[in-house]
Amino acid sequence: MPKVLISDKMSSSAMEVFKNRGIDVDVITGLSKDELIKIIPDYDGLAIRSSTTADAEIIAAAKNMKVIGRAGIGVDNIDIPSATERGIVVMNTPFGNAITTAEHAIAMLFAAARQIPAASARTQDGEWPKSDFKGVELFNKTLGLIGCGNIGALVAERALGLKMKVIAYDPYLTQERAVKLGVEKVELDQLFRRADAITLHTPLVDGTRGIVSREMLAITKKGVIIVNCARGGLVDEDALKDALEAGHVRAAALDVFAVEPAKQNALFGTPNFIATPHLGASTLEAQENVAVQVAEQIADYLLTGAVSNALNTPSISAEEAPRLKPFVDLAAKLGTMMGQLLTDPIKSAEFAYKGEVTKLNTKPMTAAALSGILQSTMPDVNAVSAPGLAAERGIEVKESYVDTSERADSLIRISVVTEKRVFAIVGTIYRGEPRIVRLFGVPMDAGFADKMLYVRNNDKPGFVGALGKLLGENDINIATFSMGRMEQGGEAVCLVSVDGDISPDVVTEIKAISQVLIVNTVCL
Repeated sequence: MPKVLISDKMSSSAMEVFKNRGIDVDVITGLSKDELIKIIPDYDGLAIRSSTTADAEIIAAAKNMKVIGRAGIGVDNIDIPSATERGIVVMNTPFGNAITTAEHAIAMLFAAARQIPAASARTQDGEWPKSDFKGVELFNKTLGLIGCGNIGALVAERALGLKMKVIAYDPYLTQERAVKLGVEKVELDQLFRRADAITLHTPLVDGTRGIVSREMLAITKKGVIIVNCARGGLVDEDALKDALEAGHVRAAALDVFAVEPAKQNALFGTPNFIATPHLGASTLEAQENVAVQVAEQIADYLLTGAVSNALNTPSISAEEAPRLKPFVDLAAKLGTMMGQLLTDPIKSAEFAYKGEVTKLNTKPMTAAALSGILQSTMPDVNAVSAPGLAAERGIEVKESYVDTSERADSLIRISVVTEKRVFAIVGTIYRGEPRIVRLFGVPMDAGFADKMLYVRNNDKPGFVGALGKLLGENDINIATFSMGRMEQGGEAVCLVSVDGDISPDVVTEIKAISQVLIVNTVCL
């Protein structure tokens, strides 16, 4: 039975999901790093929010870990490269708190435009400072979105409802998507020059750190409003303070800070500055949603192999997982056989899909096949870590697709380029079973087995009898025997599945058969 640790405070619904799915779950919060390292080897899954930091040391100690799920969007508290290297799937829940975060951004925008917190505080202190607060309307103003993904799109929708004009900077936003959302796609410098208000909805990565910089603030309109409910570190806080004090920035509202918890910050006490303690996702609905979603996602992966909202491996929905499984298994077997039969370093690998299989999600098939190829030299590799490991070793990975296939409804072809030549293996699913239909240029019809013998030989009389006799003399029972040849009298290939182990001594004896050119054992 899989075992999951919930190490951060979250709705009890998450624990109930795991229990109802038959997964053993422990809820242990407030652990120190050393305490977590001590117990983490016992778990297959880890569910966290923002308090637990799954760094390289913790991931290295998680010997049995298969999946880490973040109940929320931001994953800067997870060392994704380390998790990927260890073959651990990292998931988040990008939709569970999207509406809540978008609403908070709009609320902060209104609060900054009308300086509601300061007006409220002074009014409750016994003043009546009506003349001190002259707000600005949002109607007909231009809102600039830095990031227009799920949350940014929701903010755009609400801003358009307020009759604002919306412009957006997002490298991944297509023109078609922008038109559909009703926003104008612009470059970053255009956004800073044109916007009356700027809100941020982007992850914190090297390319976005400090994106609201001193230089960019200098080119904004006088009186601009800055709102950040995304991630701390996106805004240069010292530069923002200076711009507020100079009166260039009219108001700023931050829900997130470079250092959290932000008990102290240069911006605190600055006129026209509003702060909230990372409340973007803090509604009853959002907390319930993300807790349930992360538990369902982790449970689906551990029980069925379905992958949702993964950040380091292709997603597989629970609905498509049963349809994909036979092809993923086929790809893995083809890749494993290829990897065990090769002797030279790999320069590139191409995964070609033909026929009905092209209508499915082929990314998991490619990852499984690539993992199989690499396993002969890297035993700990899996479908999660394989793409990264291949890239590190300079192996080029390509995919291709052909809608129709003449030989079968669906075909998967793996072609590997080495220094010496190109090797290819082709397989299909026939009556629910994986089959090999071509191996290194030779047509075949062979199944897979746990233990197989691969022999390349000259197509001359006497070979089959000699091989069968030799295996019998060594008490090795033949389960299946498949042969193929390019042409009569040329080279042929045979795949023999056997019931027992084939020792190196037996391999040496097989090599001594006059017709034999190459002998390898394959273990699947």
